[in-house]
Amino acid sequence: MKKLLLLLIATSFVLPAASEAQRRTLKPKTKATTSRRAPPSTTREATLRNQLSNALRMAQGGQYEAAANALFSLSRRSELAEERPQIKYILGTMLIELKLYQTAAFQFVDVIRMKHPKYSKLAIEKLSIVADTLGDDTILNYAISRVDLNDFPSNLRDMIHFRLGEIKLRNREFAKASELFSKVGYGSSYYYQALYNKGLAELEANQPSLAIGTFQKMLDGRRKAPVTDTNRVAAQMGLARALYQKQDWEASVEAYSQVPRDTLMWHDAVFEQSWAMLRSARFRSALSNFQTLHSAYYEDFYMPESLLLRAIVYLYICKYDEMEKVLSLFEKTYGPVRSKIGDFLKSTNEASSFYAEVEKAHVMKTTDKSANLRLPYIVLRNVLDQGDVKRSMHYLDKLNQEKARVEANSSFRASPLGQYALKILANRSRNTKFAVGDMVKAHLLNMRVELRDLYEQAGFIRYEMITGRKESIKKKIAGKDIGEQIDEDIDRKFYIQNGYEYYPFQGEYWLDEVGNYHYLGKQSCE
Repeated sequence: MKKLLLLLIATSFVLPAASEAQRRTLKPKTKATTSRRAPPSTTREATLRNQLSNALRMAQGGQYEAAANALFSLSRRSELAEERPQIKYILGTMLIELKLYQTAAFQFVDVIRMKHPKYSKLAIEKLSIVADTLGDDTILNYAISRVDLNDFPSNLRDMIHFRLGEIKLRNREFAKASELFSKVGYGSSYYYQALYNKGLAELEANQPSLAIGTFQKMLDGRRKAPVTDTNRVAAQMGLARALYQKQDWEASVEAYSQVPRDTLMWHDAVFEQSWAMLRSARFRSALSNFQTLHSAYYEDFYMPESLLLRAIVYLYICKYDEMEKVLSLFEKTYGPVRSKIGDFLKSTNEASSFYAEVEKAHVMKTTDKSANLRLPYIVLRNVLDQGDVKRSMHYLDKLNQEKARVEANSSFRASPLGQYALKILANRSRNTKFAVGDMVKAHLLNMRVELRDLYEQAGFIRYEMITGRKESIKKKIAGKDIGEQIDEDIDRKFYIQNGYEYYPFQGEYWLDEVGNYHYLGKQSCE
């Protein structure tokens, strides 16, 4: 990388030849003429050109900080207006070497705006690399919109196709996103991420069969990787979701079971598998999942739907007492959550207030330090896991890292370039925080609507519970609560999985007091 940079500087940065007027000025004439002093402007330009030559030598010698400071000063001189695209481009490359990516991005944007025939194109390439490092879609969009994709060097095209595909996916242009992800080559570091996103785009476009093929291809490519490999686990999860969307419940349940326990996706896999079990009438199996989902370990997870799903399973197997407990737990847990979200939304409309709250939760999530939160932590944790918020918080982390690098070097911090960098970082950080605040507000509004709808569903479920209890009591009074005789042609596992009860003994029948074989099957509540 260093050799390439030095070659670029040596071959691309050439001071322009002196103009005809300058040659006439510098050409010796008569003694009277040569004894005159050179005009001040000519002397100043010569001095600046010497400084520029020195700056380039420092850059070639690896003195990036000194070169960057010198080039920054020279980029502001009106006498070097013609050389400014070159100066700012080299300055940007120096800042990349110093890992000051956001500050470098501003230099490349300036060069692009100058529309220099050579350096603007080079700046676009560098800007796309910087945008990829920072994870900033705004910068990437700006860079790509100014040039044909085919004009990018081949080594950058995979990255460009992948990032563009991400943008199209977020804009719900699923066909275009899938096409762009397909262009990422096998040898690229973005290949498996692109395959996964391609599968997501196909699912969003309601093409589960295509998605199954895509996730299976990704899974086959990672067979030799460890079972906890991130890409392998993501492919397994994607495959399970695609099978669920295709309504192949049994295959979906099996695919979810292959997600390793000691991975971040396991909790989501257990919850989603519970839905697949419900759809395939495997009620008892679903209940065993809920014992995990609702354990104390996951008390900080926002998952109101899982409690209602558990209540529905109890409804199917007529466990009304358990159903009552779960519905009460739902109301006890999410009633205060719903109220606090509503109160917070009413108390402020400032983006900064929404950001401040989620920032405190971000600190808690990364450092385990307690904070005085106005919203429940389970709400803020859920918001932090949303894609747009997560990307923006990652970008803020990058800005904070860059700020720390500047401030760690006292001499650079005191320099004009250091002050300029801090100003850029402060502005970008402030604007991003406002954007995050707006995102947080939008998610809280969605959560409030979701909880309102879930409370309505809880009311319907409670009504079904009361109705079921009433019917059960009627049947008991009428003496019709004796269940069905077991069908010996049906496997015993079928009854267990679908809510049938057996007396606790080994065998299929029980001899009652009067000598008759009798089996109590499904409760008489249907």
